Amino acid sequence: MYYAQVNQQTHHPSRTMIVIGYGQVMATPSSVQLQIEVQTQGNHVQGPQQENAAIMNEVMQSLIALGIPREQIQTASYTITPLYNFEDGKQIFNGYEVVNAISVNVSDTNDLGLIIDTAVENGANRITNIQFKMNHTDAYYQQALSLALQNAQLKAKTIAETMHLPLQPLPVEIVEEQANTPILYRSKAVSSGITPIEQGQIAIDATVRVKFQY
Repeated sequence: MYYAQVNQQTHHPSRTMIVIGYGQVMATPSSVQLQIEVQTQGNHVQGPQQENAAIMNEVMQSLIALGIPREQIQTASYTITPLYNFEDGKQIFNGYEVVNAISVNVSDTNDLGLIIDTAVENGANRITNIQFKMNHTDAYYQQALSLALQNAQLKAKTIAETMHLPLQPLPVEIVEEQANTPILYRSKAVSSGITPIEQGQIAIDATVRVKFQY
């Protein structure tokens, strides 16, 4: 009895690996925003109101004299709050507090210490919410994205070489993960003679999920 020989080819299912690539670019902040406040108190609301207005006017004029455009100075909040003390479990009225806060945007971050000193010298008594910013992050993000892809390729190559896998060089899928908010990394301080405010760099990150066949 004769049997016909049948050629059989073994088909290996395609196998994939998924790697996560990270990229980061450091950039110098291009602007800074801070909040400058004047707080006054008095027994009657008109007194601290008038005092506050006079002081804040001096603060704003001093900032304009530094070369800050008026349109980069705007009111952030204005509050009048009654004050109370508690004695023997009783609430006792103790006057009013008036708080006027302005937001200042500055393009030259090196001037921040001088701006704070000038505001305080002219009557400001609280500085809050100092935020360093990047006005144009897209170009930096594209660089970080390129680094993330290179990082993913290197990881896949390392895995394939270690495990002796026949890695296909071109990925079959690339997914860009959601970009994170840029993070400020503080480094060196401003030169002496004025209030030292640390100048840092902003980290711009990119993450990709890449699938390779082998």
